[in-house]
Amino acid sequence: MADLVIKALTEETFEDFAALNERSGGMFAGCWCTKFHPDCAEKDQSVEGNRAFKRRLVADGLAHAALVYDGDRAVAWAQYGSPEELPSIHHRKEYLATAERLPDYRVTCIQVERGRRGQGLAAMALRGALELIARAGGGLVEGYPHDTGGVRKKNSSFLYNGTRTLYEREGFVYDRPKGLVNCVMVREVAPSTGD
Repeated sequence: MADLVIKALTEETFEDFAALNERSGGMFAGCWCTKFHPDCAEKDQSVEGNRAFKRRLVADGLAHAALVYDGDRAVAWAQYGSPEELPSIHHRKEYLATAERLPDYRVTCIQVERGRRGQGLAAMALRGALELIARAGGGLVEGYPHDTGGVRKKNSSFLYNGTRTLYEREGFVYDRPKGLVNCVMVREVAPSTGD
């Protein structure tokens, strides 16, 4: 773990992110992690279209993520952004009906390369997202992990946002259920005083 580093998703790191996506089959059904972005004509037209859409969002500063690197290869990532950047969360109607306020940031997807799972990379990606959020001024952060009751009931490839246990280990607290198997976890992130 000592050789692993976090980098932000930018135009410069996009091809590393793309290589991770391609090794993972374009994430879930070729979505390129565009599922939670606003609906538009570009979205969900094709795998290639989702890739181009994601690239445009990154270039426009409308897509954020923490990439975990092992050497020069991205091996995991955690997507985060404001509710405006990532409005299309699962169970949105229920979520909005039970929300007292919207967060400053959401963590909507965590992906770890097959063959590298079970090595703590999901936690490192989540911590990386929190570090980048702190550098951007911090604020209230929500995640929507699977609430498995501490028991892994699903194949890890279906746990697109990690587990409640993962979030609890990273300082999040349970707020409320969301849908049948997910929940809302919250954490206040202080602004970074470093670089």
